[in-house]
Amino acid sequence: MHQESPIKRRISRQIRVGSVLVGGDAPISVQSMTNTETCDVAATVGQINQLQAVGADIVRVSVPSMEAAEAFGEIRKLVTLPLVADIHFDYKIALRVADLGVDCLRINPGNIGREDRVRAVVDAARHNGIPIRIGVNAGSLEKDLQKKYGEPTPQALVDSALRHVDYLDKLDFQDFKVSVKASDVFMAVGAYRLLAAQIEQPLHLGITEAGALRSGTVKSAVGLGMLLAEGIGDTIRISLAADPVEEIKVGFDLLKSLHLRSRGINFIACPSCSRQNFDVIKTMNELEARLEDVVVPLDVAVIGCVVNGPGEAKEADIGLTGGSPNNLLYVGGVPDQKVDNAHLVDTLEKMIRDKIAAKQALEANTIARG
Repeated sequence: MHQESPIKRRISRQIRVGSVLVGGDAPISVQSMTNTETCDVAATVGQINQLQAVGADIVRVSVPSMEAAEAFGEIRKLVTLPLVADIHFDYKIALRVADLGVDCLRINPGNIGREDRVRAVVDAARHNGIPIRIGVNAGSLEKDLQKKYGEPTPQALVDSALRHVDYLDKLDFQDFKVSVKASDVFMAVGAYRLLAAQIEQPLHLGITEAGALRSGTVKSAVGLGMLLAEGIGDTIRISLAADPVEEIKVGFDLLKSLHLRSRGINFIACPSCSRQNFDVIKTMNELEARLEDVVVPLDVAVIGCVVNGPGEAKEADIGLTGGSPNNLLYVGGVPDQKVDNAHLVDTLEKMIRDKIAAKQALEANTIARG
């Protein structure tokens, strides 16, 4: 059954990105970034809606030009998710989207320009009641820091971040979050550890340019898993060279594995072997495809034989143990019915959806009773 996380999270100042709270005791939010052409409003809106459908809390949109800024304004009118505008080089774009309903401004201290330009962006953020994300990246450190350290290091990333933090402090602006991303796991983890001890603002975690779906997932899980297990991190983005929808799925799977979020089905499934009494891999692929829409937390065990099957099934909300001649289904830890291989997936899906409906009805009745 569902477990409380043993992780003690770092105490941080709470900010608001649209309707989503970040930091403090708020759940760790999961975000992604659109990869459509921002000026293609229909395509960008479509992708944002796809991300929302799989649970995204926040979506970032690149705004590289004033034309894209105007398109962003149209996009803002057509979606409900909180949107972060990704701004580089031209501070005037930040000023424009601040007036068009953006929920957070992401700027990079290495390329936004002179202090008066940063002041203008901060003033716009303050006026519109929106936070700022200081986004430091190992690939775009300021030239003087590159010269000082010779190459990107954790301390160089933190120095860059603190330089901008100090400037926001001088302007008495505290509603910001910070990221110090690198493609190297140890560099990113080292930078976040250093920064976590020096500021109170929430931290946006990510391993930048992590790679393709498989390799990027592994790299992100290792790096972010190390930090999250230490209580560091308030919002995350899994950076993959893949469909942004996959970033959200991986993000939630990562948080579920650490008992930090419990959205959707938590599958416990064996890797399968010659003892299996049904095709575990095929069954899991079909179940995951059919149940992608589920957002209610539920533990489902799918085990191919009787070695570990009964033990895992008894601990899950719904459990399946392979057997001969028929497989055994458990509900709430108790044997419920036998089912043959031909009807396995259909039966499991129906049981899962029935269980979810019952949970939702119980919650609705509890709320109605006050």
